[in-house]
Amino acid sequence: MTITAAADGSALGNPGPAGWAWYIDEGTWRAGGWPHGTNNMGELKAVLDLLEATAVDADQHLHVLCDSQYVINSVTKWMPGWKRKGWRKKDGKPVLNVELLKDIDRALVGRSVEFEWVKGHAGHAMNEAADKRANAAATAFSKGQDPQVGPGYRGSGAADRQARAGAAPTADATTGAGATPSAPAQEPDDDLFSLFDTAPEQSAPVSCSTAPEETVLTADAPGASVLEQVTTRELALLGDALRADPPSAAELLHPAFTEIGASGRSYDREEILSHLAPLPGVEAVDLVAEEIADGVVLLRYTTVGPDGTAARTSLWQRERGRWLLRHHQGTPLDRP
Repeated sequence: MTITAAADGSALGNPGPAGWAWYIDEGTWRAGGWPHGTNNMGELKAVLDLLEATAVDADQHLHVLCDSQYVINSVTKWMPGWKRKGWRKKDGKPVLNVELLKDIDRALVGRSVEFEWVKGHAGHAMNEAADKRANAAATAFSKGQDPQVGPGYRGSGAADRQARAGAAPTADATTGAGATPSAPAQEPDDDLFSLFDTAPEQSAPVSCSTAPEETVLTADAPGASVLEQVTTRELALLGDALRADPPSAAELLHPAFTEIGASGRSYDREEILSHLAPLPGVEAVDLVAEEIADGVVLLRYTTVGPDGTAARTSLWQRERGRWLLRHHQGTPLDRP
């Protein structure tokens, strides 16, 4: 028998009042949160609580529906490498949300678990149900109220439900904070460049296993010009390696990043990173870069891919010695 559940997180302001929830059906769900946290903390806590709640049925296969590539990649790809390095990333920096990840690692022992990515805010019934409850919990904390914690899972006591739903994560090695840590400013949620405003091709569910560690953008080649540096970063953001690594991708986005997608919809930084995923088969051609002011580069090019062709414009800004993407816009060229 398989237990299928959706897990989701929410943070108002990111960081800000935060919530998490998992959902199996109307009679089997749970939610909680903290006065201050991040979306990624909520996403991870939802998975952790789901694992703990369903431990009474540890002999059953658990199928987790998740709209966060950050969570899926952390658990199924990067965690083995982080553990070998003492819970540090390839660049030597401490892993974010390490206590939650350690707890998930322990909760996975002896379990058969697979994760499946689903597109968030796209009408998936179970994902929408989890998102609604996570957002409600975050809203409750923003108002100083207790959240609705839900009925929980069979075999889990009410007192345990209430305690765990309201419990904040312990101190994180990256923050040094206490019971309700604030998040680093650059901590990502997990979609970068909405491209054709369509979901990537649905991939097969992925089981927990050892896989290559996260990919980071390499340093600029010696003597690279400003325009070459910016072009290199733009192409990296279009590549599958960086799109599968939200923490590294987030380091190239300006805190005030905005995007206007091919559909005309506007996105902010949190929205564009919330469902980061590879988009195979997309190629950038005819790149033209121009430094239009000191510390500002305009980049224009065309993307060609399975879903069509689009004209693209990106505005890069140098801030404290780093080139960050400030704005991106895409316009379809082959739509009726």
